[in-house]
Formats: sequence, structure tokens, C-alpha cells
Amino acid sequence: MGKISQAFVLGAGLGTRLRPLTEELPKPLVPIFQKPLITFALDHLIDLGIQKIFINTHRLPETFAAAFPGNRHRDIELRFVNEPILLETGGGIKNIEAQLGTDPFITYSGDLLTDVPLQPLIDEHLDRGNDVTLALRQTHLASAIAFRDRRVVDISGRHGIPGNFDFANIAVWDSAIFNRIPPAQKVSFIPILGEWISQGGKIGGVVLDKGEWFNLGSRAEYFDVHWKILDGWQPSYIKETEWKLPVHPSAVLDPSATIRGCSVVGKDCRVGAGACLQDTIIWPGSQIASNAELFGCIVRARKTATGIHRDIDI
Repeated sequence: MGKISQAFVLGAGLGTRLRPLTEELPKPLVPIFQKPLITFALDHLIDLGIQKIFINTHRLPETFAAAFPGNRHRDIELRFVNEPILLETGGGIKNIEAQLGTDPFITYSGDLLTDVPLQPLIDEHLDRGNDVTLALRQTHLASAIAFRDRRVVDISGRHGIPGNFDFANIAVWDSAIFNRIPPAQKVSFIPILGEWISQGGKIGGVVLDKGEWFNLGSRAEYFDVHWKILDGWQPSYIKETEWKLPVHPSAVLDPSATIRGCSVVGKDCRVGAGACLQDTIIWPGSQIASNAELFGCIVRARKTATGIHRDIDI
């Protein structure tokens, strides 16, 4: 099996589709049960043997510092690179060219939650001598990638070839990509790969349709992930034991409070007497007043909820 030792986790997105949940917390940090979303990507990469991890940020970089004291996760140093001006995917890669050097690297979207096997992606990249190898999947969101005979031959119809797979937001890259991206510019890598294909670039792919894959583009998908976990799904790469507890050990619940369905109470939360939570997710530090009733709600971090509410974000 081939090995790659470094990864670039994309954490700088604006999370616009998940607003208002992302107004005060970047999307990669929204909690999934008791675990920040981006830590699934980190655990997946560490389990693969990755030793060096870079993460780009844009909005609210201080929240990443708070989430990862000492810039570490599972004894691996996290190297944060803030982008005051958002550079998008291609610009973000170019921005850390000096840090990545000449060794191959993996890119992994920081707001992705998946347990797809990644070793086949690495093996394909190294065995075929590709410049880039994309993880592909039938996501039912789009079919932007035309994949034929183990090669990506078109992206988003730029060469008139219909697509049959979507990009699964994970890829392996050789350092040749740095020569294709202009410095200090906001640019996606999609048009860069499209041009590279026409100039003979070796753009490969691996279809990874096994396992679960969540894009978390809406509050409905956010709840779907929690239901899936409640039903017993757990990625094998997670080593923690208490991450999917419905109530964090530090939370204080009045004995008369009721927790039902797919409900989660986060760290340092307080739930008052007679309160009822049905299919409701309470983020860390929030307070639920006595006799409050919440049905299908999400209470953001350090907020207070009173009264009766259904299907809203507080």
C-alpha cells in the first residue's frame, strides 16, 4: 500500500447554505453529537497515517483556536493558515505551496462527513503516476465529472463530454499543481483542472460509492446525520468513546426535564425543570428555561431558549 504523509483540510468556506447556524460558528465546527464536524475529517486522515495537517480558515479564526487548544488533535499538530481574503480551493492550495513542498498531498473538505475508504484513492494515484486523482461518487447532487477508463476527461462540460459522477470533495495531488495556479488569486481548482485535461494532464479518479457520505448542505441533512448516528452508524476511524452521547457529562438536566427522539444536549448546557426536548439539538453552553418545549429545533451555542417552539433555529 502506498503512503502519503500530509493533507490540506479546507476549512475556510462561508457555510452559506447552513445559515443562520453558521453566523457565529464556521461550518466545520458545528457539533455532530458531541464532536465538531471537522474532527471527523481529521480522524479519517490520521487513521490513514497522515502526520502533517494544514487547515485554512477565513471567518472567525479564533473559534478554531478555541476548538483546538495548542493547535493539536490526537497528538497531531494542526497548522492553521488564515486567509483574510478568501482564496477558494485553488488559491488555498497555492497559498501553502511552500509548506507542502514537493511531496504529494491529500485535500479533504472540512465540512464533509464520510467513512469512504481512502487507501484505494492513494494507491490509484501512486500506481498510475497521476498528477491529480479525484474521489468520485454518485452523490445525487450533480454529475459534473466525466470519467472514462480510469481518467477524468471532462469537468462541468468544458469539453462537451457529459458527466457521470460527482466530485466527492477528497483528492490526491502531486506538486505539479502549483505551476498551474496563479499566486495570490481567488480561484477554484475546477477550471484549472479543466484546462489541464486539454493539455494532457493525468487526471485520474476512483469511484468511492461504498460507505456513507454527507455534505450537510441544509438543516434537514444536519438532522439526517444525527438520525443515522442514533441508528448505530459510527465510522471505524473514530477512537473516542463518548462522542455520541445524547447528553454531555457536563450538562445539567433537572430531573423533571424530558429528552425524546433524536435530541442532543451539548457541553455545559442547562435544561430547566419541566422542559421538554423532542428531536432538538442543543449546542454547547446553552440554557433551556423551565417549562420550555422545543420540537425539531436547534439551539445555537450559548443561547437561551424559553417558551414553546417548533422547527426553528434559536
